[in-house]
Amino acid sequence: MSTHKILVIDDSKVIRMRVKDMLPEGNFDIIEAKDGLEGFNLIRTENPNLIMLDFLLPKMSGWEVYQEIQKQIKFRSIPLVLMSGRKEEVTDKIAEPFEYFSFVEKPFDREQLVDAIRDAMMKAKKQPLPSASDESKSAVGSSDDISALTSEVEELKLKVLQLEQESEQIKKQFNQLVSFIKQKLK
Repeated sequence: MSTHKILVIDDSKVIRMRVKDMLPEGNFDIIEAKDGLEGFNLIRTENPNLIMLDFLLPKMSGWEVYQEIQKQIKFRSIPLVLMSGRKEEVTDKIAEPFEYFSFVEKPFDREQLVDAIRDAMMKAKKQPLPSASDESKSAVGSSDDISALTSEVEELKLKVLQLEQESEQIKKQFNQLVSFIKQKLK
């Protein structure tokens, strides 16, 4: 079972596959989105540990996804790597130095990608802690946030139930195996 989810949001299948191939070996679950709207929905439902975001996307631009991430406290702490073939597209909207995310210019090689991910992880730790007023706003939440959380809780309940069932099955199999071994040792 994967412990880390990496969300790659890019309208180019080639880039998504290339990023997947370049990532270091590890316990990763790569989730792909082909447009900004799908990507933002996956951020909300999958709780990724890292987001790789193309800046120019259909349906919802990378800039719009970035703005939505910044509006929600729980998403700001997720390491973010912005990707673009033209850095000036990003710097037109967000001034350098990029304080809370990393940027990698396309095309990039594996070393540049790994460096950008490492940099994004360090920068995500620098995100300011939410103030009391931010937390109270977040606690109230919008109906979309509440709906998403309710949905997430239901999904987690189903997963727990499934894991409990699997655990019971494994216990039964283990007991059968122990009985079999005991019989063979007699």
